Amino acid sequence: MSQPPVTHQDFTRAFRDALGMFATGIAVVTTRAPSGEGIGLTVNSFNSVSLDPPLIVWSLSRNLASLPVFEACEYYAVNVLAEDQQHLSQLFATRSDDKFAGLDIDDGLYGVPLLKNCCARFECRNTARHDGGDHLVFISEVVRFDREDRAPLIYHAGAYRRLSAG
Repeated sequence: MSQPPVTHQDFTRAFRDALGMFATGIAVVTTRAPSGEGIGLTVNSFNSVSLDPPLIVWSLSRNLASLPVFEACEYYAVNVLAEDQQHLSQLFATRSDDKFAGLDIDDGLYGVPLLKNCCARFECRNTARHDGGDHLVFISEVVRFDREDRAPLIYHAGAYRRLSAG
């Protein structure tokens, strides 16, 4: 029995939905533009690569205006959000001009903005970038980190989730 042809749009939507079945944490990647302005965006493409040396990976859509800033910066931070920080995930997912307005932040290495009360924060040296189709893949060395014993913000099947006890 033959299947009807699948359009590129249908395939892309089905592929995205299938990828959404993998539960991920949510992080906000932050840096400073050459002008000193804080730049940040929400990602769920963050993962560990190596313990020795300490390396992480994340990817950024080539369609985003902040791509050149992240591509050129020397340092950035990955702020892993806690379950009560959904508002930060949503804020940094917008195209707002000043996402840091009113936020109480810590200064990381070279002034990189660090969000407070996160599960973990990784300060990274921007060491390698690779082509990843419609994304640019960043592999970077972790030079400093901290963590708090807090439950993470989870994203699964297109919605925010919480870990259940037990």
